[in-house]
Amino acid sequence: MVWRHGQTAWNAGRRFQGQLDIELDGVGRSQANRAATLLAGLAPSAIVSSDLMRARDTAQALADLAGLPVQTDKRLREIDVGSWQGLTFDEVLTRFPDEAAAWRDGGEGRRGGGETLVEVGERAVAAVTETLVDVADRATLIVVTHGAAGRGLVASMIGLPTPSWRALGSLANCCWSVVGETATGWRLFDHNAGSLPERVVGDDR
Repeated sequence: MVWRHGQTAWNAGRRFQGQLDIELDGVGRSQANRAATLLAGLAPSAIVSSDLMRARDTAQALADLAGLPVQTDKRLREIDVGSWQGLTFDEVLTRFPDEAAAWRDGGEGRRGGGETLVEVGERAVAAVTETLVDVADRATLIVVTHGAAGRGLVASMIGLPTPSWRALGSLANCCWSVVGETATGWRLFDHNAGSLPERVVGDDR
């Protein structure tokens, strides 16, 4: 499960955080506590988080209920947005219109001279793959990360073609995606959810 951190004041102000270490605001802490009570019901076996405070504190809310440690991995950090860091969305559109257009086109646009979403997906998948080695089959791993990093991770894991990455909507604060391994590879079972997944009954397995 890929879980985005709770809200920060910069999220509320539509300001690019990038890899700055911004803390959760009051709403974000409440979101983390609410989501943790739901996710604890899945009896997760491990939690791995970005080392940035907003993700780490979100993860800790679940860890306290589940009785688990929080592993941290800097490869799960948010995308590096270079010169966009600290700017609002509107400021980026005004100052960097060409870069902003490329960013909106999909996973290959480089934000503010920083990373592309494809690069973020690659490093995040590497972190998750290494963590999964120590997770039992059919057990639940909770990966706590960020908006862009979460999208890049999910898109990479399910093998979504890069031009289609924009079709995978962003995770809202403290919402999650459920990704599971099947006989034919990784599959997206739920996206941008705020409730527990329900078993799907159907003939597509």
